[in-house]
Amino acid sequence: MTTTLQFTKGQGTGNDFVLFTDPDASLEFTPALIRALADRRFGVGADGVIRAVRTAALPTEARLLEVEPRAEWFMDYHNADGSPAEMCGNGIRVFARYLVERGLVVLGDDDVLVVGTRAGAREVRRDGTGFRVDLGPWRLGDDDPVVRARELHAARPGLPVSLGNPHVVVALAGDDELDGLDLTYVPLIEPPRPDGANVEFVVPADPLVVDGLGRIRMRVHERGSGETLSCGTGAAAAALATRHWAGPSAPDGWLVDVPGGVVGVSISRHDDGEHVSLSGPAELVFTGALEL
Repeated sequence: MTTTLQFTKGQGTGNDFVLFTDPDASLEFTPALIRALADRRFGVGADGVIRAVRTAALPTEARLLEVEPRAEWFMDYHNADGSPAEMCGNGIRVFARYLVERGLVVLGDDDVLVVGTRAGAREVRRDGTGFRVDLGPWRLGDDDPVVRARELHAARPGLPVSLGNPHVVVALAGDDELDGLDLTYVPLIEPPRPDGANVEFVVPADPLVVDGLGRIRMRVHERGSGETLSCGTGAAAAALATRHWAGPSAPDGWLVDVPGGVVGVSISRHDDGEHVSLSGPAELVFTGALEL
């Protein structure tokens, strides 16, 4: 039997996604289907695929409603290779835009949208022309990995950062090193991460702080997707790592320049520790239909 899939293509600073609605989880959402949708030559093409599904319809995720009953919608996010991911900072902002423009939720200027993810419930708000997501508490890892990358002349120390999904952030000496990286090859992390990790390569601006905001450039290799034009949680991890390296006088607000544009990162204090928020544009590009 042929099934027609109505989909939408969306992007946030060039990090692009295929989105579709499957409220009752009735579609067989397989890795093969995800890879076919994400394929840039034979499919729609994307860094990841997002299914909008009601949290209650997913047996493995429905318990989230016991903790956060407002999380009606679940962002079922998968990387381009079909593997599931805990969280996607650009993806959740595009997901919010999708839910609003499809009439699935109403989100006023002062409202909060609570989205279910594999990393837990996340709060999204409107922010100027885009959206801002509270990525929740973050933490540093407790080991000292090194990273090897193509066209980087020696292994470099990395700082592990968790935002519900794993990152390793590497500081580089300057723009020449950053621009010269060949991220068509997967960076090697030693010791290896059991579930893989996104790897961010960062260069601080000179001066680092302008008008109270820290500024950095970043490129990223995302596990399961390769190099992308942007990574939201990666931008947050890169800002947090740079702030950690810079010391106690470093600011809590950052602008992160990625190949696809600029995103904002801010750190705030809460009862359960520091939270990091990500803001930036989120756009829906086109809609279409595929026969499966």
